[in-house]
Order: sequence, then C-alpha cells, then structure tokens
Amino acid sequence: MKKITKKFDKVLDASPFPGHVEHAPDANKEIVHNSKDQPMPFADLTGNYQRNRGIPSKSFKDSKVYIVGSGIAGLSAAYYFIRDGHIPGENILFLDKLAVKGGSLDGAGNAKDGYLVRGGREMEMTYENLWDILQDIPAIEMPAPYSVLDEFRLLNDNDPNYSKARLIHNHGEIQDFSKFGLDKLDQLAIVRLLLKKKEDLDDMTVEDYFSSSFLKSTFWTLFRTMFAFENWHSLLECKLYLHRFLHLTDGFKDLSCLVFPKYNQYDSFVKPLTDHLKSKGVKIQFDTLVKDLDIQINTEGKVVRGIITQQKDKEVKIPVTENDFVIVTTASMTEDTSYGDNTNATIKAINNEESGESSGWQLWKNLATKSAEFGKPEKFCSSIEKSSWQSATLTCHPSALTEKIKEYCVNDPYSGKAATGGIVSITDSNWLMSFTINRQPHFPEQPDDVLVVWVYALFMNKDGNHNKKTMPQSSGNEILSELCFHIGLEDQLDTIIENTIIKTSFMPYITSMFMPRAVGDRPHIVPNGSKNLGLVGQFVETNNDVVFTVETSVRTARIAVYKLLNLNKQVPDIAASQYDIRQLLKATKALNDYKPFLGESVLKRILKNTYFEHILPEGEKNEKDEEHHDSFFSEQLDKLKDWANGLKH
Repeated sequence: MKKITKKFDKVLDASPFPGHVEHAPDANKEIVHNSKDQPMPFADLTGNYQRNRGIPSKSFKDSKVYIVGSGIAGLSAAYYFIRDGHIPGENILFLDKLAVKGGSLDGAGNAKDGYLVRGGREMEMTYENLWDILQDIPAIEMPAPYSVLDEFRLLNDNDPNYSKARLIHNHGEIQDFSKFGLDKLDQLAIVRLLLKKKEDLDDMTVEDYFSSSFLKSTFWTLFRTMFAFENWHSLLECKLYLHRFLHLTDGFKDLSCLVFPKYNQYDSFVKPLTDHLKSKGVKIQFDTLVKDLDIQINTEGKVVRGIITQQKDKEVKIPVTENDFVIVTTASMTEDTSYGDNTNATIKAINNEESGESSGWQLWKNLATKSAEFGKPEKFCSSIEKSSWQSATLTCHPSALTEKIKEYCVNDPYSGKAATGGIVSITDSNWLMSFTINRQPHFPEQPDDVLVVWVYALFMNKDGNHNKKTMPQSSGNEILSELCFHIGLEDQLDTIIENTIIKTSFMPYITSMFMPRAVGDRPHIVPNGSKNLGLVGQFVETNNDVVFTVETSVRTARIAVYKLLNLNKQVPDIAASQYDIRQLLKATKALNDYKPFLGESVLKRILKNTYFEHILPEGEKNEKDEEHHDSFFSEQLDKLKDWANGLKH
C-alpha cells in the first residue's frame, strides 16, 4: 500500500512498529506507562483517537471474503473488511442456511398473526465497538447525514431509562428493591472474586463459590434476572460481568444504567447495517449449509483451502486461496429453537441425546477434530437442561392486561416513551418469570392500539404456581394464565386470551456460553497459526469482555479483521471503569446499600475542601455508624496530624 503512505515512507521505513501491532491489547496485563516504546494508546483507552483509518499491509482488492452466518458478528466483520481493510464489498459473500438475516438479533411478525422476538438485548454506554459501527450507518428515520447512533443518542438523552417496578410479588404488588441486602461477608466475597486471577477459576460454578445467603440476596435476584445467570453457571463469567459492568452497579436496581433503541433489535441494528452493506455490493447467499472447512495444517500454519457446503440436494466445495478470508460464527445460542403458540407447547420434554447435532454446532465440532486450537464445543452444548430457557412474545390488543401493565410503567406504554424500563421480575414465581414492555411501537408498522410484551423464565423446568406444568410443556395460553395469576388478573383470563396472540420460543443453547469452562475450551478469534480463518461470535476467547452481548459479537469480528489483515490499528479493551477510583467507591457504597463503608469517614476528612472531594459518593447520613466503623482509623489519623504539627514547631 505504498501509494497510500508514500508521503510518510521515511518515517515508516525507519520504524519498528508497522506490522507488529497487538490488535487486541489486554488491559488486565498491561502496566500503564508512557514511553517511546508505547506509541499506541493504552489497552483500554477509548475515544476518537481510535477512529483512525487502518492502513493494510498490502492491497486486498482481489481477495474474496466468505462469511458463514449472517448474525451481527458476521455483518460486523463485513463492515470492517470494507471500512478498514479496503476490500471491495462485491468481494464479500455471506453463506447462511436460513433465509433470515440477523441471527439471534431477530424480530418479525405483524399485528394480525402476532409478533416474535426470541430475546432482548440490554445495552449500556460503553459499547465502544458497536457505537464505532453505528456512527457510520445511515439513520433509520432521520435525514442524512445523521446516523443510527445519532438517533439512539437523541432518544436516550431525552427519554432516560429507569424502572419503578423492577421486582413484584403477592399477585402483582410492587416489591421494595431499593437495597441489595448483602451482608458484610457476601460483600467481601464479591471483592475477593474481583481480586482472583481468571486462570484460578477454571470450571468453577457460582454456587461453588458463593454462600447460600448471597444466592438468596436481592442483589443476586436482580443480577441473575438481568443477565440470565443460573447458580450452576460459570463463576469466571460472573467475575467478568462484575468487572465489565462495575460502573453500572448502582443502576442495577432501577435499571437506570441501561439504554434501549426505539424499535426491536432487528429493525434498529440489523436491517440498517445489512442495507448499508448491500449498498456496498455485499451479497448474501441463503439456503447454503456450511458443513466443514478443508484446512491445510502443517508446521507453517493453518490455511483454509475450501468450504464444504450443502446446496439443495448436492455437496458443493467452494475453493479458497491463501489470499482469501473465511469468517465463521462458531455455533449459535438460538440454534434448534422450537416454537409454540396460543394452543401448542414448544416441546414435550428436554432430550439431551440430540444436543449439539445441528449444523452450527456440527461445524464447530468438525473444526475441533482438526486441532485442539479450535476448542471444545461439547463443553457448551451437552447439557440442555442447564443451558436453555423459553421466551414468549405477547401481541396485546386492549384488555385488562394492557391496563394492568400501565401500573408497572414509568410512562404510558402507548406514549412512545420508556415503559417498564427493562424486565419486571416476579420473585415468588416458581418459574422466576420476568416480563418487559420496551418502547412502543416495538415494530415500525405496529398499530397504535397494540402492545408487544416479552416474557421469559429462569426456572422454567419447575411446575408453575397456577399452571401445574413446566414452561416448555405449557401452551401460550397457559403461560399467559401463569402471568395473569401473578399480577392478579386470573379472574379476567378468558377476555385477556381473546385479545392476546402468543408466540413461544424454546432455545436449548441460549445460555450455553455461560456453562463452566476452562482455558482452551473456547478457541482464539484467530487460532494459532491461522492465515486466513477467523472465528467470531459468543463462543470465542476475548481478553476481558463478556458473553451474551451485541458488543462482544462486534468486538470479535473487529479483532478477526484487524489480525487477519495485520492492520496498524488496535481494538481497545473494555472501558477502564474497573480501575477508576470513583467507580470503585461508587460500587462499594452501592453494595453496602449506601451505608458508610469501612474507612469512609477518614477519606471524607482527608478530601474535605480539596479538589478531589467530589469523588466520594453520596449516601445515607449516619454519623454513629461512621464513628463505629472508622474510630481506629480516625485515631491514627489524628496521631499523624499531631506528629506533623509537632514537626512544624
């Protein structure tokens, strides 16, 4: 690419840095310092300085890119190949089995037949990679030059999110959720977990580590329902979540830490990104099942030579050269979804014997047989009873249900503003059922008098309180009856059913990425020695990011592109909030339910009337508690001051 950089050749030819960039720097290992040997930003330094255009090491104008899976990870990879790799869009081809774009970020239907959203995505402000893309994608409803990010910001800046009914019980009564209810030992357990090294937590579960009092706390109820954690899930992933979202801790209770789009995730993110890519010439080939990759593996590395596909009734091998690139989304958390409706249940029973046999999992399994570098897919797909849950999408015409829903909304749900502000969890539900009403309309063409409600449950394999069946064995009407029972509407169920269309989805692998894991179970994004293959999505290794987020899918795609093309550009690590003393103090105060924490009064006395006084979070005033906790420290501070004063005389 000398033509691009010829005016800088004297500098570049004398520099040791081109071609030797750490594309995914790790803030967990980096010692922050400024020196001549550190020309690029610190690992977790995010901001506009990271918006430079990467310079490819050579021209890739003749390279072809094959992307297996048209989910958000694959779409993001195509975007970065075009923007930062300068690869022509017409050279990029998606290969997908289903004629549905967006993968797990789906949303479809109509008011007559019912809408369907298998899952929802909670979002927050430090999704730097997602925002990096969306600030370049043309807006959905605003004119040029506005972007999807501009619309997102305009909405959330002026319609802030929060919940007034995060927890309910007793047939619909709003429960007090103002306190986490963690005792001192459980708070200490969280601190100790934050201090532990990741490699010390291989294959450990949440219940292996935390006490029964923690698992019964309001904090865990809020945390687990918000992020879909089970007690048997990975302690390592729980730790990563605590780090990744430490700056949100005080917003877990009322969900004021979250931001949401105007519409469902498909119409808000997938469609505008797909339209943008198509405008660049990107092609999508559906009804193409990718069964395996022909990979040449020797001492010089790993090179994909062909893509083995099933197209209609015949096997077709797509040739791949060393100058081409292949991006594969390993497995899928929504694969093998079973569907139900008002009168039909999704499944009769969970069958582990058929787990991991579908195409996405089989492709990953086939790769894993070629090299240990491709991970261990069986760790994630072998226990459906531990990785599944079910959701239901309710298309609600006016009824007693839509009137009752208003009691849990911060704004009238028909107003277009934030409604429940996130999930409302029913704490005395055997299923631990939750429901949410996002901004309405949830679909662009949704009629004004229709509300779309989303429901899911963590303990779906237990019998319901009202409907004595498990959730997967229940029809949509039976799930609706369970919800109505818990919000005090069971006596009006018949008319509610008449005005509610229900679509249900049983997803056997929806939390499979939370299953306990160890080093090597997930492959690296660009496996060791790989020349032209990148693996993306929720089942690959990142330094510090978490699974089950749109941000992770985008991050893995971006890293894959930068590494494969060896761009002179980095993908910043997660936001540095876990190292920010303000965020640490704020989280400490929140976990202690805003009561004074150990040493707080000492800090107040030291920082009072100084430039740094504002870093201390506000809380309940309780001077006696402060004196009790900090009397020893205060005494030592007074002695130190007396000693210092003595030196002056």
